[in-house]
Amino acid sequence: MQSYPYLWNYLPLVMQVLVAIGLASAFVAISFVIGKHKRNKTKLGAYECGMDPVGDARGRFSVRFYMVAMLFILFDVEAVFMLPWAVIFRRLPAITGQRFFGFWEMVVYLGFVGVGLFYVWKKGILDWAEDRGDL
Repeated sequence: MQSYPYLWNYLPLVMQVLVAIGLASAFVAISFVIGKHKRNKTKLGAYECGMDPVGDARGRFSVRFYMVAMLFILFDVEAVFMLPWAVIFRRLPAITGQRFFGFWEMVVYLGFVGVGLFYVWKKGILDWAEDRGDL
């Protein structure tokens, strides 16, 4: 059996990345060569969700926007922590040596997340119907 340097194990990955970069570059180049180029006022103007750009681009956002964005990140991170736990849940007793340690660990974690959600709910962050100025 012949032994190769360790980096040879990464050759298929490097080839795949090179093929992906090559294909992406080829598609962009082909579309540039084949595509029609018509420059007019409409195509050169800024596009913003189908609306004509009017006024200052530095408009102010409500604080609620940022609060909801932070909540999204919170629950996104929660999902990131729960997925690996769910994958190894059945093997946790062998890893920790205790039967229900992994289960109670996740119950405590979800309890903290639930308390945070309850706080946000009671604070009115999720209530978009009324326009309150105290946030």
